[in-house]
Amino acid sequence: MAGLGTVLATAQALPGTATLMVMPFDNRAKVTGLDWISEACPEVLAQRLSSPKIYVVSRDDRMFAFDRAGVPAAVHPSRATVFHVAEQMDADFVVLGSYEVNGNAFQVSAQLLDTKKLRLYPQVQSGGPLTEFVDLQTALAWQVLRQMPNPPQVTQQQFIQTSTPIRLDAFENYIRGVVATNRQQKIRYFKEAFRLNPSYTLAEVQLGKVYYDNHEYEQAATWLSKIPKEDSSSGEATFLLGMSEYYRGNLDRAYTAFNYLATRLPLTEVYNNLGVVDARGGRRAASVEYFFKAVAADPSDPDYRFNLAVALFKNGDAAGAARQLKEELQRRPTDAEAKSLSEMINRGVNPPPSVSAPALNPAPPATVSQPRIPIERIKRNYDEASYRQLELEINNLAAQRLVKSDSHTSTSHLERGRQLLAKNANAEAVREFRQAAASDANNAAAHAGLAEALEKTGDLANARAEAQASLRLQPHAAAYLVLARLALQQKQMQPATEAVEKALALDPTNAAGLALKREIAAKQATSQVR
Repeated sequence: MAGLGTVLATAQALPGTATLMVMPFDNRAKVTGLDWISEACPEVLAQRLSSPKIYVVSRDDRMFAFDRAGVPAAVHPSRATVFHVAEQMDADFVVLGSYEVNGNAFQVSAQLLDTKKLRLYPQVQSGGPLTEFVDLQTALAWQVLRQMPNPPQVTQQQFIQTSTPIRLDAFENYIRGVVATNRQQKIRYFKEAFRLNPSYTLAEVQLGKVYYDNHEYEQAATWLSKIPKEDSSSGEATFLLGMSEYYRGNLDRAYTAFNYLATRLPLTEVYNNLGVVDARGGRRAASVEYFFKAVAADPSDPDYRFNLAVALFKNGDAAGAARQLKEELQRRPTDAEAKSLSEMINRGVNPPPSVSAPALNPAPPATVSQPRIPIERIKRNYDEASYRQLELEINNLAAQRLVKSDSHTSTSHLERGRQLLAKNANAEAVREFRQAAASDANNAAAHAGLAEALEKTGDLANARAEAQASLRLQPHAAAYLVLARLALQQKQMQPATEAVEKALALDPTNAAGLALKREIAAKQATSQVR
């Protein structure tokens, strides 16, 4: 993406903006059978540390970065290597840690490394029964956050209580599936995690990915299609669902998946794949439009220019196709297909007047006299993380401008957001609450209002994130009610009940809370009757 490095370099210097990488924890006791905890620690910390002000590098991105640095996954990297990779990823902070298990006693420690100031913070620790692993990790996350910019304004116990519950037995199976190297083991662990927790969407996504990577596209589509659209992992799931349907030859279903994703995120690879699907379906003009969008968003990618060239050529614009091929070959001089198409254009070859939709793996041309026109290239990568990181940095740049321009910005935007929310002007309310939160990152009410507004617009994943961000700063009834409604939608009665009770403890006369409590009780009664 053009200008990405400049934006990140500028934004990451701003106060309150941080990119963080959590390393696998060292097993100090070397107890056999518990190595899964090494990856379980960063998984819980990543969930607890992630917020509108902290971008946590995913495990896949971390492993990719170390692989590029020549560090195998099985090798324990030195601190110098970790620091070098963190610099390459432009991470502001790294969490290093270790753990020990003695019977049922679990002890975990972590240190925060500031890569910009070359500072290693004092070690923080947490310990207790292994059965309380998640709470112990959450307590550790609170201590780490206390060392970072914009520390939480709630107690450790409040932080633990407001964090999303994680069922330990299902989580253990999920992590064992993540670290397993055998396909059958992965499937077995993920299915067991899902059996123990039928609403465990991360396990479902991982199952879909295992089947997809093994080219079992029907099975992949079955699991990936189950992911709720409001879930935070639905973006990747929808992309892989579209890819699975594409490889199965279900072009209409592939288009539906990619098109839905394009309405949520303006990702270049999604525009490209919509163009490919349209091209396969014989919709020439539509494919050109999508490829133009892809090239405009990322003009440095040779594949996007190649696809646009093929689409333009098929539409009779040989001159336009030649220009795109010239640009493409400057970036990738060894592209044989691009050279072949360029030579065809130079010889004055024209595409057939009517091109039927080609197969995904077309057979060689029937005769030598009919030159083979290359087909458009699908993109297999899905990079929502980079988009989210860029979005975070841009929002923080905007926040800094707002703070400098008006010291009362947060209060005024907060009041305006509440007025708009009362009028059901939800999209406008989202903008006002965003500006209020951007002006004052520690304003719990602004995050709670934003959570409620996002919920009403249907952006449930971000609504949950904002509600959790609000509660990390300060207990707030509105934020609890958002989490309660989201839990109720997923038929998670216990978390919904707990969230409502916490809301009513803060505001006993809250009409929305009382109504929601009655609704939950009615649904529980109906369920028991059945």
